[in-house]
Amino acid sequence: MSPPIYIARHGQTAWNAIARVQGQAEADLTEKGREQAAQNGRTLARLIPDPSAFRFVASPMRRTRETMEIIRAEMGLPREGYALEPRIVEVHFGDWQGFTFAELEAANPGSTSTRDLDKWNFVPPGQGAESYAMLADRIRPWLSELEGPVVVVTHGGVIRSIFRILNGISDRDAAMMDVAQDRILEIRDGRIGWV
Repeated sequence: MSPPIYIARHGQTAWNAIARVQGQAEADLTEKGREQAAQNGRTLARLIPDPSAFRFVASPMRRTRETMEIIRAEMGLPREGYALEPRIVEVHFGDWQGFTFAELEAANPGSTSTRDLDKWNFVPPGQGAESYAMLADRIRPWLSELEGPVVVVTHGGVIRSIFRILNGISDRDAAMMDVAQDRILEIRDGRIGWV
């Protein structure tokens, strides 16, 4: 049996709470988000008898770093002591970052319905914007290099891409899947699932 890879999404942010498009823009965790991170830390403390044997890796975004530090504290580890991996930052939503979908629709009627036709391959307007398909291509080399034992904190889009790559689910199912902020994902022996 291969060593486990545990992956968590960052806790809820102020923008998550009001459905504001976040992408690679920064937003802080809410109190609920901090509690979700603490819950994930307690879950990992139960799953991992010797956390010193694990590597810890986070996206460099502020929300993932804070989540990682809370998780590590709950596991009895120093808050620092983890690596940053820029390849696992969230999908870039271009000019849409910082707006709700209602605001986007009011400013440009029909823009969000165009996305709904093919959410996986849709590229929002603006410099640096990515589709989920482009995100999956970005993380694929990192995922192929990833070996356990490791704990990773990343983003919803990255986790959707991991499911698409490893489980071969459809573009539509991957784009539409709900990614919990209070659960741990395990990859072991080529299988992926929530614990």
